[in-house]
Amino acid sequence: MRSQNLIRLSGAVALCALSLGAAHAATGGEPAAVVQVDVAPCLAAAAADDMDKAGSACASVIDNEKTAKADLVKALVARGALYARHDQVDRAIADDSRALQLDPTLADLFNARGELWLKKGDKPKAVQDFGAALKIDPNHEKAKANHKAMARELERIGAQMAVAGKPSFNCRSAARAVEKAICANRELADLDREIFASNARAIREARNPAEARALQREQDEFIVRRNAGYGRSGYDLKKAMQDRLQRLNGVDGY
Repeated sequence: MRSQNLIRLSGAVALCALSLGAAHAATGGEPAAVVQVDVAPCLAAAAADDMDKAGSACASVIDNEKTAKADLVKALVARGALYARHDQVDRAIADDSRALQLDPTLADLFNARGELWLKKGDKPKAVQDFGAALKIDPNHEKAKANHKAMARELERIGAQMAVAGKPSFNCRSAARAVEKAICANRELADLDREIFASNARAIREARNPAEARALQREQDEFIVRRNAGYGRSGYDLKKAMQDRLQRLNGVDGY
């Protein structure tokens, strides 16, 4: 009799314990099982270049607070690359930037974002990203090539800015009225400098000395006509200079 009572009591205690455990879990007393977020559909859709599928598949991963950090980075990188391929540059930069905040060791991604900045015309940010990629991986071939090209481009732009609005001659020694007019006008000054540089290039690339001398005579004759024509009725200095530059550079820009 006693043993039967003990069995019934044990069963009641066990049932009570199970009930309390269920109630405790229902109220948040114990951590619920973590649901694994599947990043595979996002990666597959992005790799297949399927914007429609990737849009929903990647969003379900990226917008889910339970997504593991590594999977979130993968989804952001994949969607960013997809946006880039479809020329959605701002969206691609946004995804790449978020991924780099989570993992700032991705040299490939810094280089990719640098190329996107180039598409937007933001050369300083592009150089910064190429440099960041090289800090992480000094042997990153694409980043090295991009950084070198951009450094040369920025140097060229800097050189152009240094001489912008300055003609090929020293304005302090300008004596002719036409020379003073060129010095007083940035556009004319730039045209004069471009004509001088294009003529020098043409002479340097001449096939023989005779051709080089002929090219220089043509330039000298232009200067004589320019000096004589300036100030006369109907003479358009700007047009005359533009025509000379076009002749030097050729129809295709040389």
